[in-house]
Amino acid sequence: MITFVTGGARSGKSTVAARLAGRDAGPVRFIATARAEDEEMAQRILEHRRDRPADWTVVEEPIDLVVAVETAGVGSLVIDCVTLWISNLMVEHDDQTILGMVDIAVAAIVERAGNTIVVSNELGSGLVPMDPVGRRFRDLQGRANQRFAAAADEAYMVVSGRLLPLQDPDDVG
Repeated sequence: MITFVTGGARSGKSTVAARLAGRDAGPVRFIATARAEDEEMAQRILEHRRDRPADWTVVEEPIDLVVAVETAGVGSLVIDCVTLWISNLMVEHDDQTILGMVDIAVAAIVERAGNTIVVSNELGSGLVPMDPVGRRFRDLQGRANQRFAAAADEAYMVVSGRLLPLQDPDDVG
C-alpha cells in the first residue's frame, strides 16, 4: 500500500503521515531527507525528531533515496519529504537526471513490501516564482508529485491538518 500525502508548508503533512504509519502493528522506518544547513532548519529538524515515536528507526538520507528505500526492510516506511530531496538534487543534477531518479525511487517504492507513506509539498498553488531557479524547482516538484501520486493507492491533500482525498483521474466518470 502506497499513500501519497501532499499539502502546503506547515499544513500538518508530517503529523498525518506519522498517524498513518502508527496505525500499523509492525516496525516503522522513517527516511528524513532534510539537511540542517542553517540554524532555522536545524530547529525544524529537531522539532520533527521530538514528534516521532522513540521506537521508530530513522534514516537521514538527503540524496540516495533509492538505497534508503531498498534497505528499509519490512514494516511501514515514511519518506519525509520529496520536496527537500528534490531541492538537494538540484544542486548537482539537471532536470532530466532528477526526473529519472524520481522514476527509480517510485519503482523502488512500488516493489517494496509493506506500507509506504510519501510526504511532499504542493508548490503549484501559489504565485509563479520570480526567478528561474524558483520556477525550475516548482516545475520539478510538480512533476515529481504527479509521479509519486500516480503510483499511490491513496493520495491526500492536507489543509489545516485535515485530509482531502485526491481522486485518480481514471476513476472520474
